[in-house]
Amino acid sequence: MKIYKIALLPGDGIGPEVCGVAVKILQKIEKNFPIKFEIAEKKIGGAAIEKFDEPLPRETLQCCENSDAILFGSVGDPKFDGAKIRPETAILDLRKYFNFFANIRPAGVQKNLRDFSPLKNEIIGDGFYFKIVRELCGGIYFGKKISAKNFAADEMKYEKFEIERIARVAFNLAKNSAQKKVTNVDKANVLATSKFWRKIVAEIHAKEFPEIALENLFIDNATMQILKNPKNFSIILTANLFGDILSDEAAQISGSIGMSASASLNEKNFGLFEPIGGSAPDIAGKNVANPIAQIFSAKMMLEHFGEFSAAEKIAAAVDSTLKKFRTPDIFVPGTEKISTQKMGDEIAARI
Repeated sequence: MKIYKIALLPGDGIGPEVCGVAVKILQKIEKNFPIKFEIAEKKIGGAAIEKFDEPLPRETLQCCENSDAILFGSVGDPKFDGAKIRPETAILDLRKYFNFFANIRPAGVQKNLRDFSPLKNEIIGDGFYFKIVRELCGGIYFGKKISAKNFAADEMKYEKFEIERIARVAFNLAKNSAQKKVTNVDKANVLATSKFWRKIVAEIHAKEFPEIALENLFIDNATMQILKNPKNFSIILTANLFGDILSDEAAQISGSIGMSASASLNEKNFGLFEPIGGSAPDIAGKNVANPIAQIFSAKMMLEHFGEFSAAEKIAAAVDSTLKKFRTPDIFVPGTEKISTQKMGDEIAARI
């Protein structure tokens, strides 16, 4: 039996509710597979500030250090608006501490959820699925910043090793994809950083992954092509700024942010898995949040561990459940509107 140590960080807002559902799903997996999860729950964000006067306590960091993965909920609480210490710094500090340089965000639309996407049905067809691989620790967000009376400047800089390591993540993911293709997105017609980025990506492709197809798109064209023909994409590789933009576009066309999960990985292959929707304080405690993004975060964690059969069972259970039951954000006539906890129960029952 394989044992995985999980640091569970529910955080704020709807985090504790949806994380509780994800744990329920993992417990059902334990009953059906030779897998055991040792889950240690720790405070982070606003919940940690209230107890420890800091958003990322040493106790929480030590738990993460001693775990095989982090299952993260959300941070953020309006009660800390204007405060010197904000809950949101916890996730930024966590990314920096563990050097989570690779952000992987799946995007797609299932056939039975296509009416929630702003895309036309003829574009979606039977559904689409692709992954955005975003460099998370470099680029313009981390460059030197200058603010003067009559001008401001932000430095966009990438080292060769930063591009090489994120490119390898994308190409390795492409090995297991149906299309076996990587689409590199940059602005190499204008930016020196992008020209260098494209050159290094091409070198890695030629030397290490010649069996994978590689295409290049400029960021402006890529934003249009994702809307026009999302089925053309499999693995999208891009820098921090462009990945930020494309990830939000992908979340929007997926239909509901309550369905979107992500993973952040470092060079030691240690990962943090989280939904992208945030703490949603307006619905916290009302038992109406969609827990599927958190469940899919757990599914991505299982895939990362190599537990693909267990992950597939979760995906199948979610798909089966959605044919009959929906949370308010994805409710349609002909289905039954149910609560956060009830959605978890129904999905667990189908595993």
